[in-house]
Amino acid sequence: MIKKILVSQPKPTSEKSPYFDIANKFGVELVFRPFIKVEPISSKDFRAQKVNILDYTAVVFTSRHAIDHFFNMAKELRVTIPEDMKYFCVTETIALYIQKYVQYRKRKVFFGETGRVDDLVPTMVKHKAEKYLVPMSDVHNDKLSILLDSKKLQHRECIMYKTVSNDFTPEEVKTFDYDMLIFFSPSGIESLCKNFPNFKQGEIAIATFGPTTAKAAKDAGLRLDIEAPSEKYPSMTGALQHYLLEKQG
Repeated sequence: MIKKILVSQPKPTSEKSPYFDIANKFGVELVFRPFIKVEPISSKDFRAQKVNILDYTAVVFTSRHAIDHFFNMAKELRVTIPEDMKYFCVTETIALYIQKYVQYRKRKVFFGETGRVDDLVPTMVKHKAEKYLVPMSDVHNDKLSILLDSKKLQHRECIMYKTVSNDFTPEEVKTFDYDMLIFFSPSGIESLCKNFPNFKQGEIAIATFGPTTAKAAKDAGLRLDIEAPSEKYPSMTGALQHYLLEKQG
């Protein structure tokens, strides 16, 4: 019986989150506790990459973390971002977040419709003359770089922030009594193994989102009870609801 679920993400800010509907519908307790956290790299480490922000005319943002760390790094380096800098974002939500740092103008902020990088690239191709800078985490794959190369776009990836384990306190280790764990990145699986080196899965259900997370879980010898997204359930909440319906009726 699933009664207590750990979701390895920050607690949703909106009360309308499907997670809260699931908690009410199935009478389960949801605990939101990220296994990883994002930290800035030092300006010294950034300089070592020999990247000059002002050499670029456009920035590609794949997350709000990327926006925060890009503008914070610019501030730390005392770099004034030009008014005509263009921004290309994978979603409208990320694009709107830029308002935290600069005045939002549609003529210089572009975004994809689906949240997939592939769907942003056609817009970037229309701006072929731009020199693109892509701020990234130290944990990333080369998919975007390969995609931009294939379209012959001028681009440079740079590390601006790092993903580290969000270690559990001794008290949290002692009270770790969940019926299900939900993971969204390979780093989360690594953090589980680091914080709980003697972890025994037993009856604990494990859910993963994304193929790389699923692979990391299997490589760590874990049994997967939910793998999302799938054709039928594109979201983790959809897959979770279906699982609980089957298990608890």
